Amino acid sequence: MTAAPRPAELPEPVVSAGSMSASSPLPPQLAPLRPPTQLRGLSRIRLGQWFYTTAAALTVLMAITVTLAVLALQGYNQARAILIDQIDPAALRQFQLTTAMEEQDSAIRAYARHGRDADLKAYKDAVTAERQAAAAMTRQLAAVPGAEETRRRVDAAVAAIAVWRERFAGPLAEGAQLTRDSNETGRMLFRQVNAANSATQRELTRLHGTYDQQLRDRARTLYLWLALTGVVFVVGSTAITLLIRWAVLRPVNRLSEQVRAIAQGDFAHPLRGSGPADFVELADIVDSMRHRIVQEWRAASEARQMVAAQAAELRRSNAELEQFAYVASHDLQEPLRKVASFCQMLERRYGDRLDERGRRYIDFAVDGAKRMQALISDLLMLSRVGRSERKVEPVDMGALLERTKHDLGHPIEESGAEVTADPLPTVTGDRTLLAVLLQNLVGNAIKFRGEDPPRVHLSAEPSADDPGMWEFACRDNGIGIDPKYAERIFMIFQRLHPQDTYSGTGIGLAMCRKIVEFHGGRIWLDPGHEGPGTTFRWTLPVRQADTEERADTESEEGDDAADG
Repeated sequence: MTAAPRPAELPEPVVSAGSMSASSPLPPQLAPLRPPTQLRGLSRIRLGQWFYTTAAALTVLMAITVTLAVLALQGYNQARAILIDQIDPAALRQFQLTTAMEEQDSAIRAYARHGRDADLKAYKDAVTAERQAAAAMTRQLAAVPGAEETRRRVDAAVAAIAVWRERFAGPLAEGAQLTRDSNETGRMLFRQVNAANSATQRELTRLHGTYDQQLRDRARTLYLWLALTGVVFVVGSTAITLLIRWAVLRPVNRLSEQVRAIAQGDFAHPLRGSGPADFVELADIVDSMRHRIVQEWRAASEARQMVAAQAAELRRSNAELEQFAYVASHDLQEPLRKVASFCQMLERRYGDRLDERGRRYIDFAVDGAKRMQALISDLLMLSRVGRSERKVEPVDMGALLERTKHDLGHPIEESGAEVTADPLPTVTGDRTLLAVLLQNLVGNAIKFRGEDPPRVHLSAEPSADDPGMWEFACRDNGIGIDPKYAERIFMIFQRLHPQDTYSGTGIGLAMCRKIVEFHGGRIWLDPGHEGPGTTFRWTLPVRQADTEERADTESEEGDDAADG
């Protein structure tokens, strides 16, 4: 049986990542998925059933032929054993018996003429040999099937010998004289003995021929069954080879050709299986998968085109926002500055002519203009986070905190705040944005204080949840934040306190979240803060050099542990 050839490798699909871009044409519109193929005839039989049935039939035939061959071999061995171990030795014993009888006749006659003891001893030795040969021949023929006539001939020969010995040889051995009558009687009886021996010899020859022919017949039977066993093996191997070709190779090749056509870009090509039920069902499953993939691909392509259109719309909107930011930065802030300046000028020149209510109105106008300027500045800063080109560099957070403390010098001095920090690491990020982050967090901690002077403490440690990130914490002893507002405080314009109680635009924490997310981190309110005040936590990426140094340290520790 030859090994089945390996199917040819499929070519790389023609469709590439580039061809699936938003500008590529949509995949073909498919016809409705056809129902599963109706199995008919031999196709209803599964591949396993084909092989199990063929293997079972081949096994049964092989078992029958091998069993008959073994039986034929046993018969051959049995006939050969009878022929070689029993009949041939019996024929040899018969020859020995005949020789012993001739020696007895010669010895007893010599003894009768000359009276020598040597002739008497030779006679007795021949009698012993004759009796041993007769006994052995009887024993060897006793278990031979179909040797009943041969055993009767042996018994007749033994009886004729006994008569010869009783009437002729026995008396001479006891000292009787050899007379003419006794001599004639002895010759007559000995001729009877020879006749019986000859009949035994012929019977043994016939029995030998019978078993020799039986041995030849069983040898031919053995060769026949061995040949049939070989024929069954060859036919079975050929049948299995043809079965593999018909039930495996042809369906696989046909299915491979169809799959190759699909891989080369003909996605509308339906798959149709042939052969056993397994391949038909496999083709239906793969065709269903092809149909679903193409449909999903078409849906994804349509969604990609929609996303591309939306991206273009977003780019247009961003351009308009940039234009709006420019207008807001110049055309909106300039009138506000003029309003504030003229209100202040009006207060200085005509303040003594205005009553208390008029001066309060002027103060309201100046304060509103300044707050509007601050709001516009914060909105511009928020809109620019993530839209400008990112300038990534190593940033020493400890040095940046010192700069923040310097920038917040007036609020710190006015409130009597104390800003402390553990040794802070160097991170990778935008220095300007990270300065805004610290200024907002520390400034909020100072602004939202209670009766006691503010106490602000910053710390950092490697993040356990986000490998490759530093986890920072900013703790204060201020008025605190209810954990139920943990998400609301990071939304733009969401204030928890009135404007007249705590000033601000309501954009600071929203800007902090956007800055942290711009750096790939996250920021949250720590709900597990104990005692008064608030704890904010955020993550920032570790500097690349620190990451490599930490990996080297962990590797060395692992090597030391292995050596230990």
